[in-house]
Amino acid sequence: MTREQDDLMRRGIGMTSQRTRERLIQRLYEEGISNAQVLEVIRRTPRHLFVDEALAHRAYEDTALPIGNNQTISQPYMVARMSELLLEAGPLDKVLEIGTGSGYQTAVLSQLVERVFSVERIKVLQDRAKERLVELNLRNVVFRWGDGWEGWQALAPYNGIIVTAVATDVPQALLDQLAPGGRLVIPVGSGEVQQLMLIVREEQGFSRRVLGAVRFVPLLNGPLA
Repeated sequence: MTREQDDLMRRGIGMTSQRTRERLIQRLYEEGISNAQVLEVIRRTPRHLFVDEALAHRAYEDTALPIGNNQTISQPYMVARMSELLLEAGPLDKVLEIGTGSGYQTAVLSQLVERVFSVERIKVLQDRAKERLVELNLRNVVFRWGDGWEGWQALAPYNGIIVTAVATDVPQALLDQLAPGGRLVIPVGSGEVQQLMLIVREEQGFSRRVLGAVRFVPLLNGPLA
């Protein structure tokens, strides 16, 4: 691919054009996403670079798409909603992401918070995500290949934690790694019954809000090469 072709791919042509992105942003706004910073970051982040070329024409549809290894890139609305919830109480310095996946949510977060620490169990997915973020010059992300159920204790505590796969229950390790006042956004459940939850570490214990039904791939144990 020539440099000119590469530049065209980054800007987007056809179904990845700016006009197509603007339609997505308008839809997210109409569906209730109100954080202007979140909307602007999603507007300028080239989602088509995070999916296979064969699916690039669908990159700005508000839908999850397959990325291989039985994983998906999250629906843009869910990326926006979870990011908005994380930032609801103000700017964040240090965020742990469980489930790097394609790196799209990682890329969005990296433009909204000071530092992102991202854990992924599938090595090949994380390697691709790293390459994409370097290409986009997003350099405030540190990656770890490991078990998301364990979090990343060595670098705790975190002001925010976001989990991009559904857990059967809330991992105790993640609760333990939340800083005082820290926020955890996580889907909890199994099969068809999954709920998005916001958990905040208060002075005495944790507060919990159930935010509605969602659909995510499962959060599995153990790293996978």
